Amino acid sequence: MWINDFDFSLPDELIAQAPAQRRDASRLMCVERCSDTVFSRQFVDIVEAFRPGDVLVINDTQVIPARLYGKKPSGGQVEVLLVRRYPESSQKEDWLCLTRSAKPLAVGTHIQFDSRLSAEILEARDEFLRHVRFSCRDDFLEVVDEIGHLPLPPYIRRPDTVEDRSRYQTVFARQKGAVAAPTAGLHFTEEILQQIRSRGVEVCTLTLHVGPGTFLPVRVEDVREHKMHSEYYAIPQETATIVNQARKNGGRVFALGTTVTRALETAATAGGCLREACGDSDIFIVPGYDFKIVDALITNFHLPKSTLLMLVSAFAGRERILRAYEQAIAERYRFFSYGDCMLIL
Repeated sequence: MWINDFDFSLPDELIAQAPAQRRDASRLMCVERCSDTVFSRQFVDIVEAFRPGDVLVINDTQVIPARLYGKKPSGGQVEVLLVRRYPESSQKEDWLCLTRSAKPLAVGTHIQFDSRLSAEILEARDEFLRHVRFSCRDDFLEVVDEIGHLPLPPYIRRPDTVEDRSRYQTVFARQKGAVAAPTAGLHFTEEILQQIRSRGVEVCTLTLHVGPGTFLPVRVEDVREHKMHSEYYAIPQETATIVNQARKNGGRVFALGTTVTRALETAATAGGCLREACGDSDIFIVPGYDFKIVDALITNFHLPKSTLLMLVSAFAGRERILRAYEQAIAERYRFFSYGDCMLIL
């Protein structure tokens, strides 16, 4: 299974640089596996795909403005991207961070962000990843929310704006901790969620804090040798109960995004039951994977050679997905985080 098997050519102008005028104004490409058909609709038509007894599982993670700009004592500029709280530390404000500066930051380097927030590099994990201890006079996340910048993906070639504070966030975001949005959820409004519920569909939540690894390229030729980044996830008992009951009664489980898919499949038993669970997920889903929970997938269009494209190829078939992408390009769909949507049934 080679990395070039998941490549395609995308014109730069199809990479969405800003959100649609309205959340639900995107287009929707429908891929039906049973009939091997692909057709285009508007996103608001997604409600018609649901039947009574189905379940929609959403990710309630909230993106934090995780990109911080500071200075070394020498005056040198430093960019720090919060990745996650440091798992092996009892210190509340120890974080794993990606850093960028003129020279790699050495252990012991101090950084000043503003009068309330400073940091020290405690450990170098690799060329860019650092164990960082922050010192903050006030509540850390409140200060980060005030001075930080939303970490827009690298293919959005502009600074973040005030509009991004709301639009690069789902309407159901509740749990702070992500550094990237679960982008399939960006299309949903409260009105559409209510229309889905009115069809006899349960909407339940889990949390998976999306990390920057979602944008990291696969650097091996044989994709099976790729080491997936880990992300914190939590599935409450209520969600496990709703999903298991729906499956028992013949309902379908719709996963809203690859993040939900990874969390559900991480916590699935061999027999196809969903467990209450929390911890780190580093599941890597590639073609040949046997899905145990997810029956339908709502997702955006993904980067060439990415682990996300591999996941949707595992769900719908690589050749079918690449044909659908060719059609999307021909029909001028918008790609990636602020782009259009795909429903795989």
